[in-house]
Amino acid sequence: MTRTASAFWLNESGKGEVRQVTLAEPGPGEVEVRTLHSGVSRGTETLVFRGGVPENQYATMRAPFQEGDFPWPVKYGYLNVGVVETGQLQGRTVFCLYPHQTRYVVPETSVTVVPDGVPAERAVLAGTVETAVNAVWDAHPLIGDRIAVVGGGMVGSSIAAVIATFPGARVQLVDADPGRQAVADQLGVGFALPDNALDGCDLVFHASATEPGLTTALNLLAPEGRVVELSWYGDRKIAVPLGEFFHSRRLTIRSSQVGVVGRPDRSYAERMALALDLLADDRFDALITGHSAFEELPDVMPKLADGEIPALCHRIDYGQTHVPE
Repeated sequence: MTRTASAFWLNESGKGEVRQVTLAEPGPGEVEVRTLHSGVSRGTETLVFRGGVPENQYATMRAPFQEGDFPWPVKYGYLNVGVVETGQLQGRTVFCLYPHQTRYVVPETSVTVVPDGVPAERAVLAGTVETAVNAVWDAHPLIGDRIAVVGGGMVGSSIAAVIATFPGARVQLVDADPGRQAVADQLGVGFALPDNALDGCDLVFHASATEPGLTTALNLLAPEGRVVELSWYGDRKIAVPLGEFFHSRRLTIRSSQVGVVGRPDRSYAERMALALDLLADDRFDALITGHSAFEELPDVMPKLADGEIPALCHRIDYGQTHVPE
């Protein structure tokens, strides 16, 4: 009998469905994983959901195990935690950059074992915390830096959590939504609305994906300060305020993108392992703001995209799934 699994596919703007897909038998060097949880990275996945990936970025935006091509139909996602059911890792909980699917077969080298001290429910954040680790590597913060994170979404909040305990640093999360105050409190960092944020910053991480957010980030900088830009704008064009004091203060805007490791002496595997180690800290639970069953994804994704369901990371939970022998 043909083995199958269930997977979430995007069909066209604003629509998605659960499909049955063929499940291959694991070959040499491969593992079969039964999914426990996956996570919706709201910013990137809802951009893909609405068809907002520019054509010239189709190759760059491909997820590691994506099927189909942009704009649609496409199986997309990269926050997956499951249990290995074959091979030497049998019984181990692992993280994989895999889409929303009940079971899957991948090379063993594509999974990272979740440390014993990290709950599977929290481990879905590993891909985003990996992005945060890379951003901090790109930023090269110094002891005593005055740091702001503009944009309290999933990526920005992950950066705030990673940088919160940096020695001597003043860290403030800046967001237009006063509800992000509660997240900042749980992460142990300061919070401010854009008009009240502390200026004189040596370093600002920008992750709001908005034009006003980038303007705020530049306005908060001290002379010689730098913005590390993580926002992905998709097919939108934005204006950057490079007049006024941009040149007189000798400011810098530097991009950061997880596709390149921010340290030449570290590998992708080492970066992912570090992200999972950091998730032993229960402060990261603040980033998981809701959960739904896998079968509900076709109804849940549009609500995440239009903000009806407010979320940082929305966790998708999977029941016990069985494959015909």
